Amino acid sequence: MSTDFLLQQVLNGLSLGALLFLLASGFTLVFGLMRIVNLAHGAFYLLGGYVGVVTTAATGQILVGFLAGAAAVAALGFGTERFLMRRVRGKELPEVLLTIGLSFIVADLCLAFFGGNPMTLQVTGMLTGSAPVGGVVYPRYRLFIIVITVVIGVLLAVAQRYTRIGAMVRAGVDDREMAAATGMNVDRVFTGMFVFGAALAGLAGVIGAGMLSLRPGVDIDILLYALVVVIIGGLGSVKGAAVGSLLIGLIDAFAKAWVPELAYFTIFAPMALVLVLRPAGLFGRTA
Repeated sequence: MSTDFLLQQVLNGLSLGALLFLLASGFTLVFGLMRIVNLAHGAFYLLGGYVGVVTTAATGQILVGFLAGAAAVAALGFGTERFLMRRVRGKELPEVLLTIGLSFIVADLCLAFFGGNPMTLQVTGMLTGSAPVGGVVYPRYRLFIIVITVVIGVLLAVAQRYTRIGAMVRAGVDDREMAAATGMNVDRVFTGMFVFGAALAGLAGVIGAGMLSLRPGVDIDILLYALVVVIIGGLGSVKGAAVGSLLIGLIDAFAKAWVPELAYFTIFAPMALVLVLRPAGLFGRTA
C-alpha cells in the first residue's frame, strides 16, 4: 500500500466529509433549537443543487449559482416554517409526516421541471483542473470544497459562541420558556434558524453538484448520510456534525477502495455501535 494511495483516499474522505458537514450542520442546528427532525432536508439539497446548476449554466458565474441555490431553498424554508411547521409545532409524528410529504413533493417537482437525466455543476475559472498535493494530483474543486467548508465551520463556531445571535440560539436550546420570558422573540429565532439551515442545505446541493451528479433519488441517499452523521456526532451539536462528517467521509472513502461490497455496512455499523453505547451521540445531549 503506497503513501500516495493513502493520501488520495484521505483527500477523498475529507472532500466528502466537508460536503456532509455543510448538509448536516444545518440539519443538527434546526434540531438543536426546534427539536424538529427535518426529513425534507435531502429534498432541500436536491432543489438547491438543481437551481444552482441551471443558474450557473445560464450566467456562467459559479458564485451566482451558489447564491441562487442557497436563496431559493432559504425562501422555501421560510415558507415551510412559517406556514406549515408552526401549525404542528410540538407534535412529533405530524412534524415527521409533514416533512416526509414535503420531501416527496419537492422531489417530484424537481423531476417535473429539471427532468430525470443526471446533471452536474459547470465548474469554471480557477476551480477547474488539478493541483499537486503531496505526491498526488488532486482536483482543485474538491480542494475548494474542503477549504470553504472549514471557513464556514469556523464562522459557525464563532457565531454560536461569541455573538448575540449565538447567545439567543443557545438560550433557546437550553430553556425555551425562560428565553421567551426574558423578552426574546422565540418564533423569530426559530424561523431564522430554520431558514439558515435550509440555506446551508441548498448551498451544499450546489457545491455537491460539482462533485456528485444530481439525479432523482439522490435526496434520499444524501439524507441517509446526513442522518448517520448527526446520530454519530449528536443531534444539536455542530462539533458533533464536524466530527461525524469527518469520520463518515474517511470511512466511506477507504471502504469503497478496500471492501466496496461492504461499503454500506461500514457506514451504518458505526452508527449502530454509537446508538448502543452512547444513544445521545458523541457530543449530543439528551433532549
